[in-house]
Amino acid sequence: MTDALYLTDAYLKRFEATVAAVTPEGVLLDRTAFYPSGGGQPADQGRLTVSGGGDLTVTDVRKTSDGILHVVENAPVVSPGARVVGDVDWARRYAHMRYHTALHILSGVVYRRIGSGITGNQITAERARMDFSIPGFDRATAEALIEGVNEVVRERRPVTVRSISRADAAKDPTLVRVAQELMPEVEVVRLIDIEGFDVQADGGTHVANTAEVGVARLERIENKGARNKRLYLTLDPLATPVS
Repeated sequence: MTDALYLTDAYLKRFEATVAAVTPEGVLLDRTAFYPSGGGQPADQGRLTVSGGGDLTVTDVRKTSDGILHVVENAPVVSPGARVVGDVDWARRYAHMRYHTALHILSGVVYRRIGSGITGNQITAERARMDFSIPGFDRATAEALIEGVNEVVRERRPVTVRSISRADAAKDPTLVRVAQELMPEVEVVRLIDIEGFDVQADGGTHVANTAEVGVARLERIENKGARNKRLYLTLDPLATPVS
């Protein structure tokens, strides 16, 4: 299996690894900082530089039963045991981190004010959306929720990662905001802790402080059913991006 470095260090952009296996689609590594698609967050992209020469362009990353597969654009020219250096497309990854943390803050605001859970979400490098089970949802309500997000951003709260057992997580229903059928079958539950504000189970990558999210803007809302409401948000560019 692949050691998922992104779980403990979301800011790791470059890493060294050994090729564990080669498939017609790409390569599996013994360790990686590339995030595979999941939980509404898209897969990372980037490059693998093979020791001795040659680059592989990573276009997609997926979880498989054998480990994390790095789908490459060009045919694999490596063999198991080869050493590679991986470089994550940082601009894309950091945008995903900012939007993912923004959605966690939004989820916390909704839970505190309305008590609603999440029925779906999707992140891109340009915007994000979240679906809620909220009756009577309108633009004024959505604008108030976005202002709640910006309040937490201005408070500059640290964002940290920790883990607990699934059994312990089951004792606190507030930790899992997604619909139960969306919760993966794992024995150890990874928690994203926005200090003094919100704690949620999650496997994605996040910024280290809410200030890095920047200013959130309401893009639009959609009615997806009697109780399922969708909110799209965008984030202003940061004055000083993290590089």
